[in-house]
Amino acid sequence: MSDKLTFHFDVDGESFVSAGQASVQVKKNLRELGLPPEVIRRVSIAMYEGEINMVIHANGGVADVDVYEDKVVIVLDDKGPGIKDVALAMQEGYSTASDQVRSLGFGAGMGLPNMKRYTDDMVIETVVGVGTKITMTIRL
Repeated sequence: MSDKLTFHFDVDGESFVSAGQASVQVKKNLRELGLPPEVIRRVSIAMYEGEINMVIHANGGVADVDVYEDKVVIVLDDKGPGIKDVALAMQEGYSTASDQVRSLGFGAGMGLPNMKRYTDDMVIETVVGVGTKITMTIRL
């Protein structure tokens, strides 16, 4: 693989039905590239959690997945409200999701902790009122 291969997705912030479509497509793409199943699983989980967060909290955004020879880098970028307290948001079970979102089975407060758990590196850049950019790296 020379340099990198990039997959770009627009995440629709209006629909829980379409949430997860990008992670499903990435899983297919990585399988076709012959990446190890464990790497594919970790990328899929981190990507799915990020997609759901963008739908719940940020009215969507964009996801870019860069596949390098030695790693996969996922960049999730939204123009949502930003994260007021990142340390609090990283605590398992903490959620700002609405009751309606929770009634659909989402918003359990495991998104960011799972994203961190299944990646080798995660960087959160957030500005309240502007948006959030999360960069996750999974090494091969």
